[in-house]
Amino acid sequence: MFYSLTKKLLFTCDAERSHDFALGSLKRLAHSPVAGLWRQQLVAKPKTIAGIHFDNPVGLAAGLDKNADCIDAFGQMGFGFIEVGTVTPRPQAGNDKPRMFRLPQAEAIINRMGFNNKGVDYLVNNVKNSQYKGVLGINIGKNKDTPNEQGKDDYIHCMRKVYAHASYITVNISSPNTPGLRDLQFGEALLDLLMAVKNEQLDLQAQYDKYVPVFVKIAPDMDLIAVEQVADTLLRSKMDGAIATNTTLDRSQVVNLPFANEAGGLSGLPVQHKSTEVIAQLRHKVGKDFPIIGVGGINNSASAQAKLSAGADLLQVYTGFIYHGPKLVKNIVESL
Repeated sequence: MFYSLTKKLLFTCDAERSHDFALGSLKRLAHSPVAGLWRQQLVAKPKTIAGIHFDNPVGLAAGLDKNADCIDAFGQMGFGFIEVGTVTPRPQAGNDKPRMFRLPQAEAIINRMGFNNKGVDYLVNNVKNSQYKGVLGINIGKNKDTPNEQGKDDYIHCMRKVYAHASYITVNISSPNTPGLRDLQFGEALLDLLMAVKNEQLDLQAQYDKYVPVFVKIAPDMDLIAVEQVADTLLRSKMDGAIATNTTLDRSQVVNLPFANEAGGLSGLPVQHKSTEVIAQLRHKVGKDFPIIGVGGINNSASAQAKLSAGADLLQVYTGFIYHGPKLVKNIVESL
């Protein structure tokens, strides 16, 4: 009831303004009695992946809490893990507004945010000051004005900053909203980046006496050959897992809907099957032991189970959470 009323109010306003208001409220009220409105105790459905123990397999995807402002509040909702970011070395404003659009008929969102965030130092300070004790992923990217050939320097800079504070690190090479970023997904560019990341990970392991797994977030807009090539590179560079998938540029599922022609990445129900297909293709190529986190269009228990059946070990929600609220997490976990 609480979320239904809140959603009706928020959906009367601009999407990004509603997003900012909601995050501001969660941050401000996380340690007040009001937090009882969203606090949930979930049954334990433990799982260990990449050496990390998860209380349950349903996490919050990156992009919702870019600056780690609200991890205490999201932790209260019962997520098995939380991923914050994408964060870049330097603060950046992102793309021009408006840049986020709801397509409620399709339970979808289009965004072209462009890695807007307050920079890695701000995020790390928030993590240090939080009370959240669960699994925390930190998603890292490059600044918009950093040339691709220097992109690995941005990723390594962020790795050094977040390593001591992360349960795992995600290398985001698949957002469609930073010009040229997806070019890093393929061939020698991807291998060069991931080998640099692996070398840095091993150096940081020695420095901190702690091994922090590195996952790579990939796009859904790949054919089978491209998925196989990416999978081969993930294995060659000894990455610890993959997150499949990011948003799509495909608009075939939302033709004629308001805002369907807006530029940016489409998330939610329209990407559900495309994401699940990539997971299945990836699993076939990488074998049974390579960790995969499935994300994309999960809006109920059935779609969550479809991701797991396709080969995902863990799940993440974002757009489905916007449309259905914290009860989505509880319903999925209880159904497993």
